[in-house]
Amino acid sequence: MGMVGRGKDAFIGAIHRMVARLDGKIESVCSAFSSNADKLHETGRELFLSADRVYGSYEEMFRRESALPAGERMDFVNIVTPQLHALACSYGRLGGRLS
Repeated sequence: MGMVGRGKDAFIGAIHRMVARLDGKIESVCSAFSSNADKLHETGRELFLSADRVYGSYEEMFRRESALPAGERMDFVNIVTPQLHALACSYGRLGGRLS
């Protein structure tokens, strides 16, 4: 699972991650938690994500994840930011392309 938004100290982000782990079948593998670089990387470290899969934007995350082999890329994304929800969904639906 990839996650867009709601990194460190965000209550709803923690709830989404907790619920995703309930059945033990979902693993967080990448994120674009925050536009704040310090908060972004701190959250990634706390969640044991590989530093090269903690992205500065959802655009970068979709673009770089879609370039990975099918067995390595995220299977789906959890978009937890209300401000960018529709835009991030549209961007992801287009496979990381703007058109």
